[in-house]
Amino acid sequence: MEDAVAEVLRQWQRVHPDLDTLPIAVIGRLTRCATLLQQAADAPLTREGLARPEFDLLGALQRVGRELTPTQLARETFSSGAAVTKRLRRLEERGLVERRADERDRRVAHLSLTEEGRRLIARLVPEQVGYEASLLSALGVDRQRELADVLSELLVLLEGRLGGLPI
Repeated sequence: MEDAVAEVLRQWQRVHPDLDTLPIAVIGRLTRCATLLQQAADAPLTREGLARPEFDLLGALQRVGRELTPTQLARETFSSGAAVTKRLRRLEERGLVERRADERDRRVAHLSLTEEGRRLIARLVPEQVGYEASLLSALGVDRQRELADVLSELLVLLEGRLGGLPI
């Protein structure tokens, strides 16, 4: 059985027989995997009415274990400030996040989970991780570790080369 990228590689080889398609094989497969995983991995979140980026904000507030400013939260979640502001508004409306003005500078906000937000994330993280584990289970634990190591190596290289570029 072949993956969806195999046919694309064959097509490029027919059009450009001398073209090294290895980069297409890697990036095409990573992109396709990311798309499929994003669609599948959000099922438990969707049931809770959360988008993945909102879950990431809640998770960051939980795992860091202290209040964060919107700028710090943007850094923790690899998001833009504007995106964080939009997501925070929705999470505040749902009563999952609360904002406290800084005592010295009223323009600065400190964000934390509400009690309801802590309960939701405490319940949802194990469910989400379990669901994601089931998506990867056919690979086996050793192959998952190997894949995680290779992806980590690639990420370090890309962050070094592209880390300063706008995405």
